[in-house]
Amino acid sequence: MFGSLRQRDDEGNGTMNMPKDEVWDSETAKAYDTPGTGMFAPELLRPAVDRLAELAGEGGALEFAIGTGRVAVPLSERGVAVAGIEMSTAMIDQLRTKVDESRIPVVVGDMATASAPGRYALVYLVYNTISNLLTQDEQVECFRNAARHLNPGGRFVIELWVPELRRLPPTQEAVVWQSEPGYIGLDTYDVVRQCVVSHHITFDDDRRATLARSTHRYVWPAELDLMARLAGFELEIRSADWRGAPFTADSRSHVSTYRLCDR
Repeated sequence: MFGSLRQRDDEGNGTMNMPKDEVWDSETAKAYDTPGTGMFAPELLRPAVDRLAELAGEGGALEFAIGTGRVAVPLSERGVAVAGIEMSTAMIDQLRTKVDESRIPVVVGDMATASAPGRYALVYLVYNTISNLLTQDEQVECFRNAARHLNPGGRFVIELWVPELRRLPPTQEAVVWQSEPGYIGLDTYDVVRQCVVSHHITFDDDRRATLARSTHRYVWPAELDLMARLAGFELEIRSADWRGAPFTADSRSHVSTYRLCDR
């Protein structure tokens, strides 16, 4: 379900208290890029870039948690002036192997609080990354930070998965969301804390398994809309994917576009 990797601690509570440089270290940054496959597959990446370029228009775009530039680099190649905020210097170092600071400037900091120079037509946050903020307060502050960076009428776009709690029968805590040769994706839910741990189990040719875990706070679309309202946004459109497919009760993810209200 998630593209970000975090190792879980010995007590099974995730890595909420790990230093950020340990969560997003150089090893993770180098493993993040998979050109042409996975998150970088053209059929996934191209529709996202097309839609974001359309929304940015002639204005600039700011990516929260820009990472290694999976979206920012091709968006910049489309002629959009892109800047970013990123907490991990290792991820920024990986980005710098592709483009320099003059082309895509990046501020080191947390997407809920850090400030980038200027104002933008578009702020965007993709691939479930808002769930890396592990409290409701942090997620609300992320919306408020987006509002601070936008021109009047600007847009904030979030790509996020829909929690699959309907697949959990009583007493069961886990959902297998992907199973294919060499890989199993498994989510375990704590519905009291509104927390999910995503387990990524990879098998090599020698039948040895590698396990990575990522800890997240899941958000229902309705809760996300309320966060947006608290920050001065209104929902403009919600689709099931970047191509604009209708969002339904059976959609597993959504792309939500919020417009900053006139103030």
